[in-house]
Amino acid sequence: MAGPTSVLFACTQNAIRSPMAEAILKHVAGSRIFVDSVGVRLEEPEPDPFAVAVMKEIGIDLSRHRPKAFDDLEDDNFDLVISLSPEAQHRAVEMTRTTACDLEFWNTFDPTAIEGNREVRLAAFRQVRDMLLARIRERFGDLAQERA
Repeated sequence: MAGPTSVLFACTQNAIRSPMAEAILKHVAGSRIFVDSVGVRLEEPEPDPFAVAVMKEIGIDLSRHRPKAFDDLEDDNFDLVISLSPEAQHRAVEMTRTTACDLEFWNTFDPTAIEGNREVRLAAFRQVRDMLLARIRERFGDLAQERA
């Protein structure tokens, strides 16, 4: 079975979860899949510094990511839309109502809900990163194995 050729990750603000997922899938799939990410609303002009830090730990540079919203998409023809928050799932359902694409909901914890010192917060971001990495390897296994 052929996998998707284009994937969109969506979360609430496109500053942590969906950019992390986008970067991980780009890393494991290379140029074999077109990957993008969006948020329902934009509140931060840049990716979260904790997200940048934990992605750097696994060799992925997230520092150049610029958050964007669903309305900023130039093309909404994706084979697969993966929403990572309930709010994004609602918006993705609306977007895909008139298109022929698959929709998956990976309800992903928001690490900004964790308060504490830097190490406690970094641990929460690492948990999200590692969960997304495992889920992407599970979902796109053949691509992840080829790239390993």
